[in-house]
Amino acid sequence: MTDSLDTGTAGAAGNDEYVPEGADQVAEHLAAMDDAEAEQRAATLRAGLDDYDLDEEDARLLAGQGEDWDADTPTRMDPVLAIIGRPNVGKSTLVNRILGRREAVVEDVPGVTRDRVSYPAEWTGRKFTLVDTGGWEHDAKGLHAMVAEQAEVAVSMADAVLFVVDATVGATATDEAVMRMLRKSKKPVLLVANKVDDFAQEADASMLWGLGFGQPYPVSALHGRGVADLLDAALEVLPEFSAIAGVERSGGPRRVALIGRPNVGKSSLLNKLAGSERSVVNELAGTTRDPVDEYIELGGRTWRFVDTAGIRRRQHMAQGAEYYASLRTQAALEKAEVAVVLLASDEVLSEQDVRILSLAIESGRALVIAFNKWDLMDDERRRWLEREIEKDLAHVEWAPRVNLSAKTGWHRDRLVPALDKALAGWDTRIPTGRLNAFLGELVAAHPHPVRGGKQPRILFGTQAQSRPPKFVLFTTGFLDPGYRRFITRRLRETFGFEGTPIEISMRVRERRSKKK
Repeated sequence: MTDSLDTGTAGAAGNDEYVPEGADQVAEHLAAMDDAEAEQRAATLRAGLDDYDLDEEDARLLAGQGEDWDADTPTRMDPVLAIIGRPNVGKSTLVNRILGRREAVVEDVPGVTRDRVSYPAEWTGRKFTLVDTGGWEHDAKGLHAMVAEQAEVAVSMADAVLFVVDATVGATATDEAVMRMLRKSKKPVLLVANKVDDFAQEADASMLWGLGFGQPYPVSALHGRGVADLLDAALEVLPEFSAIAGVERSGGPRRVALIGRPNVGKSSLLNKLAGSERSVVNELAGTTRDPVDEYIELGGRTWRFVDTAGIRRRQHMAQGAEYYASLRTQAALEKAEVAVVLLASDEVLSEQDVRILSLAIESGRALVIAFNKWDLMDDERRRWLEREIEKDLAHVEWAPRVNLSAKTGWHRDRLVPALDKALAGWDTRIPTGRLNAFLGELVAAHPHPVRGGKQPRILFGTQAQSRPPKFVLFTTGFLDPGYRRFITRRLRETFGFEGTPIEISMRVRERRSKKK
């Protein structure tokens, strides 16, 4: 049994918090313990795991072979598969069929805004990211152009594409507009002939050979017919790891995503940060719809602000602006190491603000929260804002906060120390000996509450990765969410981790039965 909890996003809702009784001397005991003693303790605990049933994945993790987390190597991310097509061809139904759950909106309605446009997926043991291109604008005058433009954004983020066409209708002028863009993209494309519900309708699919994408794959997203064969073919063209998304960990400036809801001041802040200090403006090859990265000198170093200009150039689009902002935000986060979430301090925190914060946390990036227009606040608004922060942002109290003014540049110098602090936490890795010494001292001082006559124990812990920090605890039983949050808080207090989400997963293991 394996269970995980991203403690960066978890709140207290629905779970009792663990409240320790009295003070402890965990920090003092750790400080007095040298590395040799800590390693010896960990070795003893590791040897004790041999008495429990472990699987091959456990063995790889314990041997340090699960992943290569060398800080000098590029990040390896799951390949990205985009689903594109005009309205009402069944894209969202296909998304839900692949995911095995109702996740995407199944009607393409004008103005529909989705919280998420990409989803983790798996087929035959291989993981990939599915990008859904919903949120179509029903603009009678420019529908073809808008469809092709939206598809281009999705394709730029993808390693391969599923191009969905309604086999019962055939290729339309809109389909042909998307088709021309796909040919220019040079990406692997699988042509999906949807709504082929039975063998008799497969003749409709064969008519799509003329589109020039090779064999059409006849499927019924509604009933699941042919989807398995389609996914088998998709995995053949997808790389093992994404060649598009990911963090370049070495050899370059650290990457920053400046995100926030429309009109919160992102463009003003970027322009003020760049000013005359801008060193390079690098437009990637292609159209103006390609992501644009800005290299900016701050604090005597160069930083790379990813995909921010692309967000600014979307402002002329009235319809679908929120959808595009969401798509661009996710694209920027995928390439970034740290997210700066900009909030307007003179306005009430909105649901969209909290949603964007959740996107940043779920992405696993380091996090800095910047309150813009702070110089315009009066005492009354400041008091109300503190209440809003306490109520709506308690789950990100670990993120550094900066109060600034994008318009005047007031306090912009405070951004770099906050970025450095968040990235330091994101990069932090705790030696296994020190981690287990910490866990041993903490559990000894504050044991897990007894549940149903049983008290789960932590057998061993290891940090599976950094960027962001992820920990795996081998336990004899399920740890309460409140107790896991307690462990996370103490990890932050003891080792830092300011400005980064932390994930703790459990592997509940049973003692191996003795052979007679």
